[in-house]
Amino acid sequence: MISDGNADGREVIESIASIGMAIISMPDLRTVQSALDQAVTEGVFPGAVLAVRHRDRSVVHFSTGRLSTSPPGLPVIPSTTYDLASLTKPLVTGTSLAMLIQNGRCGLGDRVADYLPECADAPIGSVTLRHLLTHASGLPGWRGYYERLNVSGRVPASHEERAAAKQSMLDCIRSEGLIYERGTRSLYSDLGFMLLGFIIERCVGQSLSVFFKERILASLGEPRVGFVLQERLAEFLEAKTKEGGVAPTEVDPWRGRLLHGEVHDENAAVLGGEAGHAGLFGTADAVLAITDMWMQAYHGRSSLLPQDLAQEFTRRQNQAGSSSWALGWDTPSVPSSSGKYFSDRSFGHLGYTGTSVWIDPEQDLEVVLLSNRVHPTRKSEVIREFRPMIHDLVYREFVGSGQGRSG
Repeated sequence: MISDGNADGREVIESIASIGMAIISMPDLRTVQSALDQAVTEGVFPGAVLAVRHRDRSVVHFSTGRLSTSPPGLPVIPSTTYDLASLTKPLVTGTSLAMLIQNGRCGLGDRVADYLPECADAPIGSVTLRHLLTHASGLPGWRGYYERLNVSGRVPASHEERAAAKQSMLDCIRSEGLIYERGTRSLYSDLGFMLLGFIIERCVGQSLSVFFKERILASLGEPRVGFVLQERLAEFLEAKTKEGGVAPTEVDPWRGRLLHGEVHDENAAVLGGEAGHAGLFGTADAVLAITDMWMQAYHGRSSLLPQDLAQEFTRRQNQAGSSSWALGWDTPSVPSSSGKYFSDRSFGHLGYTGTSVWIDPEQDLEVVLLSNRVHPTRKSEVIREFRPMIHDLVYREFVGSGQGRSG
């Protein structure tokens, strides 16, 4: 018998209660796995990895399908590497700028021309870093510059070739007129993040890939994520064969081949696979290593970033609701790819190839979905319906329903 006055007895009771609560709150992993398997059957993607971290629990991994359908690929495992596409924007460009701002190397109110003086007389020259990070610069969303810069589809394969390609790309963007008055609306723009990549490189005197590796990844234990430069492609693919493989994307008419380890985005490819808007390849755990840095900073815990900066970068900048953008990060809108339960304080981003990350600091919840939905073709867009469904399911199983944002 355990006495109420016995300290050891109270500890036993508390231990039993905590075990009981753990059992009650244990997510039904089978429902999540079943939903992923069904998505493969319905052609949402050939395969995918889903990684979930909730509070102090260990990361839960789900994997489904195969690396490819044409030709048939090996089974996907949690360590499979994917083209992260526009997750590059917050994970590399946003994180790099936050670190530079922290160190006093640049500021959100600085103008493009402060770092790229050749833009001083161009419409884009007076646009600020904040405008670029919130997609409110006035720039168009996309231009097929790659066809103008390299008709043959050859990808730069040296530092010198990449530098020349970046200067040519900058010349193209500099010549663009603004299609709306900066700061008056938001239009998602790859062009703006290409400029941010160039600005980072001018600011630090290093390539984006080197700065990201040496200043960010090295501090995080070197997770398996990074840019794939053309001259290192064969080495990259050989190494990844032993680590779960690399999921291919689609046959690119411009390059004339199935893309395997080469960035899917053509404008990033013409820059040599190293750009501020796309080019990152990595595993789900590697993405979580970077999001954990943001989560820890958000809560004021030990991190590479200070709390005030992390909260500013992940805060919706237009509180009136006309834009969901934070600084490099997106926030939930209605409807949202994050589903209906993630709180208003959540932040995340999507990648065109079929990737996404959503983080809810109120619940200490991080969800990473990696897929190659553009294989064998980019024409299918059924992932639009799948994303909110899987996030709602994950939230219900790991957190519980009815605790998210209203509306």
